Parts: sequence; C-alpha cells; structure tokens
Amino acid sequence: MLLSAEILRVHPDEPQPDRIDYIVSCLRKGDVVALPTDTFYGLAVDPVNLQAVERIYQIKTRQKQKPLSLLIASINQAYTLARDTDARLDKLAERFWPGPLTIIVRAGTKLPLRSTANTGNVALRVPDAAIPRAVVERFGLPVTATSANLQGAIECTHAGAVRDQIGDRIPLIIDGGPTARALPTTIVDLSLGADRWVIVREGAISTHEIALTLDR
Repeated sequence: MLLSAEILRVHPDEPQPDRIDYIVSCLRKGDVVALPTDTFYGLAVDPVNLQAVERIYQIKTRQKQKPLSLLIASINQAYTLARDTDARLDKLAERFWPGPLTIIVRAGTKLPLRSTANTGNVALRVPDAAIPRAVVERFGLPVTATSANLQGAIECTHAGAVRDQIGDRIPLIIDGGPTARALPTTIVDLSLGADRWVIVREGAISTHEIALTLDR
C-alpha cells in the first residue's frame, strides 16, 4: 500500500509552536519529513537514527557514498558537531549564515560514521528560513537537508512539487509556501587542512565572494 503524504501548512515567518512540536514528534519516531528551506525543499530526519538515514537513501535512490548535509540553528551548534575547526569557519559563518552556504568540515564524535557516508566529514549550514531553524531548535539536534527530489530530478521549490515527486514515499510534507531562491547552496570544503579549501559546487554565493571572505 502506497503512502499518501500528509501536507501540513506552517507559517513561513512565524511558525506555529504546536505545529513545530508535531514535526519534531514525527522526527523523533524516525519519520522522513519534507521541509522548506531558503533554497529548495529538503528531506529531514534525525541524523543519529541510522534507519531513518537509510530511508532517505532509499527514497532518493541516492548513492550511499554521498554524505547528507545537515541543517543547524547556529554557529555554536556547528562547534558541537565538528572537530579541528579554525578561523575560516568563523569567517564564512559570520558573513553568510544564515544563508545558502554549506560548509564541509571534519565531523566530531557526536555523529555516527554512517551519517557521514563513512567519510568522516559533515556538511553544515544555517538556513535563512524560520521553519527549519525552529524545528532544529525544538528538536535539539540538527536535521538532514538533502533536497526533496528523486535522484536526477529537478529540485522542488514548493510543497506541491514535493507531493508530485515523492508524496507516495514519505509521510509528511510541510507546506511553508514557495522557497525564497531557486538556486542551490554553494558548497565549500574546509576539511582538507589548514589554508586549503575548495568549492565543491557554486550556487547562490559566488566563488569570488567566498575567496574575498577567506582572504580577509
């Protein structure tokens, strides 16, 4: 029997606390929840629930060696999830968070190795969107942020597109209206060691902006 996703409307700027509580209760029992971010809709699960993480790979038919990025609520939360960080993380976070920048760093011991796709790295960002930040704050943990679409299919900028692509594969879609951007996040990798960094994907923030920030 196919799932038919529940669609829950949540105010994009002032998320209703009771609805955030409901979303968190679903995450705690291992459900996959589609959430709006400031770029695309993403699939959120508890990253330390390995069955839930595995479910995301199944839903997206995603290669298992590709790690999932995580949404966090603040730079302070990044410090609890990462290790061997330096001033580059501070510079980028101060300039671009909240916003469409994903930063890859070495993962700390709080995350299971499987949640990093056995890479030992973790990709973090603070989204410029009230709903996912409220969920993370209430949950007390980061949530996964991989885009809510099938592997190779177009990313979703509204809840209806998520429903059409994967509404038969997940139990809950949060309708926070259309996302603010139609460009992906820029991904910068800081895990390579001191003074080394690379742009994995150029998206809403240009490589030039990243370089200017890191060279300050």
